[in-house]
Amino acid sequence: MSDERSASPTDVRRPGASRPARQVAKVGVTAVGPAGGDARDDWVAVEDPLEIRAAGPGQAATSVAVTMRTPGSDFELAVGFLRTEGLIGPEDEVLPPPDLPAKGCNVVNVELSRPFDGSTLKRNFFATSSCGLCGKAALDQIEVRCGPVAAGPTVARATILGLPDALREAQRAFDRTGGLHAAGLFDAEGRLLAAREDVGRHNAVDKLVGRAFLDGELPLSGRILLVSGRTSFEILQKAAVAGLPIVCAVSAPSSLAVSVADRLGITLVGFLRGDRFNVYTHPGRIDAGDR
Repeated sequence: MSDERSASPTDVRRPGASRPARQVAKVGVTAVGPAGGDARDDWVAVEDPLEIRAAGPGQAATSVAVTMRTPGSDFELAVGFLRTEGLIGPEDEVLPPPDLPAKGCNVVNVELSRPFDGSTLKRNFFATSSCGLCGKAALDQIEVRCGPVAAGPTVARATILGLPDALREAQRAFDRTGGLHAAGLFDAEGRLLAAREDVGRHNAVDKLVGRAFLDGELPLSGRILLVSGRTSFEILQKAAVAGLPIVCAVSAPSSLAVSVADRLGITLVGFLRGDRFNVYTHPGRIDAGDR
């Protein structure tokens, strides 16, 4: 089977980007229907562990996290994770890595231009794991990492309605497996700028944020984020750190996601399907008048 990579039509290979990676795998299944069972091949999404490490000049690499992900855009994922988890800041410079191998790369080292402070790891990941235990603690920690987002654009209802179809057209691996989440970054006119797929919806967002960080485009104050599933605390946390003013999803938000969006000035859209959607917070950015 040939290796594949998912990307939007506007996404081109850049220095430090991952080489094409295997995102789908062939497996044998028994398809059962009214006529009985039929042995055939099917395609499933690849899920592999990725260890993220970080180091400054002259430092040994510190293991930051291991995440289960779909291979592809691994360096973007690592950088995006470090940024959205508050482990590196907007002032940090990430040194370009050599090309990552197409296969067998389950460790990514992120080299920084200044020392990496690994002592913050316990504090940050305690805060992340506490989300299900104490919403206030999670919200307070978000405000330590970032402030409210900028005003951002006002977007027409028709533009919002067109986002899912545009993202769906870029979901190449999903077409074969039906088993991947997607995240898309759009401009205020609804043009798809970049798309990423992954078994983890938060990983897909980190890949987009990592690419934007490497390109010097943060904060994304004029952009729209669309995710293919529901919106959780993690998604809104990452959007807030990236400065995204509008976050849309085809499914429902969680209560804590709504709280984060309300507190940090993000317009949160859910149940974006067909010709309808719900606006949970800060509806002023959506011009609902074009019916």
